[in-house]
Amino acid sequence: MAKINANYEAVYILNPSLSEEQIAALVDQLLYAGEEGWSSQARLIGILGTLLPIIQRYRLGEKEMLGDRGEWLPLLTGEVPDQRQRDWLLGVCLKMSGSMDQRRVSTAKRLVEEAERYIREAREEIAGSLKGKEKEIVFTSGGTESNNMALIGAAMAARRKGNHLITTCIEHASVYNTMSFLEEQGFRITYLPVDQDGIVSLDALREAICDDTILVSIMYVNNEMGAVEPVAEIGKLIKSIRPDIYFHVDAIQAYGKYVIRPKKEGIDLMSVSGHKIHGPKGVGFLYVDEKVRIKPIIFGGGQQKGMRSGTENVPGCAGLGMAVREIYKDHDERVERLYALKDRLVQGLSSLEGVTVHGRTGRDSAPQIVSAGFEGVRAEVLLHALEDRGIYVSSGSACSSNHPGVSGTLRGIGVRESLLDSTLRFSFGVFNTEDEVDYCLEVLRELLPVLRRYRRA
Repeated sequence: MAKINANYEAVYILNPSLSEEQIAALVDQLLYAGEEGWSSQARLIGILGTLLPIIQRYRLGEKEMLGDRGEWLPLLTGEVPDQRQRDWLLGVCLKMSGSMDQRRVSTAKRLVEEAERYIREAREEIAGSLKGKEKEIVFTSGGTESNNMALIGAAMAARRKGNHLITTCIEHASVYNTMSFLEEQGFRITYLPVDQDGIVSLDALREAICDDTILVSIMYVNNEMGAVEPVAEIGKLIKSIRPDIYFHVDAIQAYGKYVIRPKKEGIDLMSVSGHKIHGPKGVGFLYVDEKVRIKPIIFGGGQQKGMRSGTENVPGCAGLGMAVREIYKDHDERVERLYALKDRLVQGLSSLEGVTVHGRTGRDSAPQIVSAGFEGVRAEVLLHALEDRGIYVSSGSACSSNHPGVSGTLRGIGVRESLLDSTLRFSFGVFNTEDEVDYCLEVLRELLPVLRRYRRA
């Protein structure tokens, strides 16, 4: 209903002189006719109908998202957008919906062309960051969709060659659950183990590859503990055994933190999410090497050369392009700043009684993630206690908060039983400060002794 109302409002903005019957006819065309049958006016209405709720959220969102001190409250989450990005993105929304001559069809054409330009420039920015080609970038709604598109699309496209897929036991739910779905479709899945640092064994991968293997999917950076997989070595190994095996990489926690060159590293498919690089939520992309053929999983009007149908999220794509441009500006300095924050947090956590930091913590780990277990305190209890003090962390994967449970990653690295439901993930971004890390540690020193008095028998 909200979408229908937004379309009606879009029609009114486009031409307020239309009668109710004329408005209804245009909206019906938008809702029930295939996109190939849309008039230019109906297509513009579709764009505006998508933009209007976003504009409203941006207009009202400041008060909701800012705290009493006028600062962004989610300390140590790493997903806060840059103020310049928010201002620029709001400008894109307003420009496309409110600054037009409401009675001229030529304006509609101009706005469609403007939307196409924003998308084209974003695609060029992303391709440039990967040393790839614009045609190898497919915009999606985020990391989960990118992973689903890569795995299902590649598996279905290569099914005649074989039905064996390989992944690890510590993948994100959007990979793990997609693999479970493919297993139900008749594919055979091998889950590779990892060591105590979360690193997959190349020897285990070599042994797992067989004649009917068609796809290997291994994440670049683990989202719960920051383990960095030897992606380039994995890609080289796969291609040396069978060049026709597709190699998919979930790079959602790696893109923006590392300089990634898919072709050089043997990556055929790679998933990225916008909000992990301080871009808008609800947008991401899938890199698909030009030599790779996958089947689409969303059908409709044939946008993005039929790879991902549906009206493009223009402001989302534009904001993602800007985020990419910013995140790779002064990249080395940004990463070093993150490592400095991580070192400070790890040293502070290690000094606390009954705290265990999981996995590697040096330059051979991701700069923005720390996983720590707190003996004698349930993760959910500590999480909410920190939240009350303005510190936002997560237990397990932040994206799986609707399905709490013991982490497969923690079991995979052999965390002892007493810490399985006592572990939190701390993540941060370039806008966090040393003062915020110190504040977090100060609050932990205060809370832990109190919470442990109420530990379960």
